[in-house]
Amino acid sequence: MSNEKESKPDEKTTMNIVDMMLGGGKSGILDTETLIKETQKRVWSSLKKGYEYDYSVDESDSFLRKHVAQKIHMLVMFVDLVGSTDMALLLPPEKLGIIISSFSQEMRSVIRHHGGYVLKYVGDAVIGYFIAEESPLVVSDSAVNCARTMIDVIERGINPILSEYDYPELRVKIGMDFGENVIVRYGSDQIKSHVDILGPAVSIAAKITALAKPNQILIGEDIYEKLHPSLKNLFELMSWNDHVWSYQDKKTGKAYRVYAMHT
Repeated sequence: MSNEKESKPDEKTTMNIVDMMLGGGKSGILDTETLIKETQKRVWSSLKKGYEYDYSVDESDSFLRKHVAQKIHMLVMFVDLVGSTDMALLLPPEKLGIIISSFSQEMRSVIRHHGGYVLKYVGDAVIGYFIAEESPLVVSDSAVNCARTMIDVIERGINPILSEYDYPELRVKIGMDFGENVIVRYGSDQIKSHVDILGPAVSIAAKITALAKPNQILIGEDIYEKLHPSLKNLFELMSWNDHVWSYQDKKTGKAYRVYAMHT
């Protein structure tokens, strides 16, 4: 029997989608506040009581396995924790592990809240992606709002709890790009073989993340051109010399433009 309730979006969901399509700032302001409160509860419980997060990426894994060898338009996001090496020198290993795992899982929560998937966790970084086959404009707006919410959750959700314990506050670098990527499976086992995403958007997102400043959001031109004007106004073109950035846009033959959100 089909579940009629699941097939119809509720009023709140519909309003959030409309808000994103209109580009009206952060999507779901009330939901962001709820995210922050929930984050504080989980981080506090993790530090105080050893709360254990769910590290599963099953939703992403299932999606990727269904589309092996296919080319899919998507937005790829890298979220890199700043200063983890210094934290490793200051904190006991068990506390460092709790903080980094809490960070990773709270970023996962924000990504899922904005309709994305977590591809994987790499050390102190989180890699996410947003499928954009049908609505690239809406997805681009949503992903940028996701990045903004991440910094908000860190600054107003995670850091106040860490400060109570005299732990260092967290900062991140976020880089994103849009493009056609291919889903690959390393091995013949359809269930167990590792699956991943390869493509220019993955490479560029990684490279521009490395160039970002703490708590800075950088996006590639292919995302910028899809944003609603109200979001475009939040960004400025980066001016880098060839020694810093030399990647060329294959469509134009000119330097691929990267934009930074105003701080």
